[in-house]
Amino acid sequence: MTASSTIASPHIARSLTLNFIGDWGQANFHRICSWLAQEFCDRAGSRSRVAIWSLRDGGLEAMQAVQDGDAQMCICTPVGLVPAALTGKDMFRDRALPDLRALATLPQNDRFVLAIAPDFGVSTFAELRAKKPPLRIATSIDDGTNFIGFTARRYMEAHGISEDMLNSWGGSYVNTVRPEQSLFLMRDGAVDAVLQEAVLAPWWAEMIRKRGAIALPAEDQALTALEQTYGLHRNSLPAGFWETLSTDLPTLDFSDFVVLVRNDLPDDVAYLLTWCLCETRQVLEQQYRHLPQDRSPVSYPLVPKDMARTPIPLHPAAARFYREAGHL
Repeated sequence: MTASSTIASPHIARSLTLNFIGDWGQANFHRICSWLAQEFCDRAGSRSRVAIWSLRDGGLEAMQAVQDGDAQMCICTPVGLVPAALTGKDMFRDRALPDLRALATLPQNDRFVLAIAPDFGVSTFAELRAKKPPLRIATSIDDGTNFIGFTARRYMEAHGISEDMLNSWGGSYVNTVRPEQSLFLMRDGAVDAVLQEAVLAPWWAEMIRKRGAIALPAEDQALTALEQTYGLHRNSLPAGFWETLSTDLPTLDFSDFVVLVRNDLPDDVAYLLTWCLCETRQVLEQQYRHLPQDRSPVSYPLVPKDMARTPIPLHPAAARFYREAGHL
């Protein structure tokens, strides 16, 4: 791959074995890990190899494995929740992960949305609170490991609907781990509503088309509370994004992938990985360019100056690369 800056491709003479942690096996994190594994091994000792592990939970285990030194790299989303890891807040209240550092942020414009079957005649949170329907809501489990499940409960609570309140209406959460599992339940009529991220995936459009589901606009005070308490920002979906969306929809942001390592990862390894992230980024971009930019689960083009803006401090060697390349 031809470099796009004046920094020549680094090389590491020794052979290395690295463990990366992606997603559950078939989504974007694994694709990113595969790209980096190949580019890294092309520039390291001849017997270098990279294992890519799959998640078995909602994602927290990956960050803990990097903190513990069992893995050298993982990816996490959304970036808004990541800073709390360093101090042990919110999702990380049982255990802080103070040694995590970032190599890059990979942009991805995702949103978090509640959509309800049209039979209930509910199109706003105010109507939902007034009608108190016995909704079965498919979402990810809030088990202490799942970023989606954690966000889902906080999202509903910010709108004045606790799990106890939902249960008192005769409703319930129907728990899954992954987004598509929730969306398939909704698509197939097994639940009445879905509360999920991954709006750029075809599963959402398929479910909306089949069920005619109504996406509820997030309320302003709820979005403000979520930003102030958890660092989760607001976002929106444009009118026409789905067939049932006639006006712009206020939503909660669930964006961006942060590439994480530990602060004591050898400098030459961190530097080479960061070089690969920036200087071979076209390899990843071309895997998404068949999709319209507003529908791609990895936003393109990747811009190194933006990649250098991370939710937690950069690994020192990553920061050195960005400075030498003129991106910091």
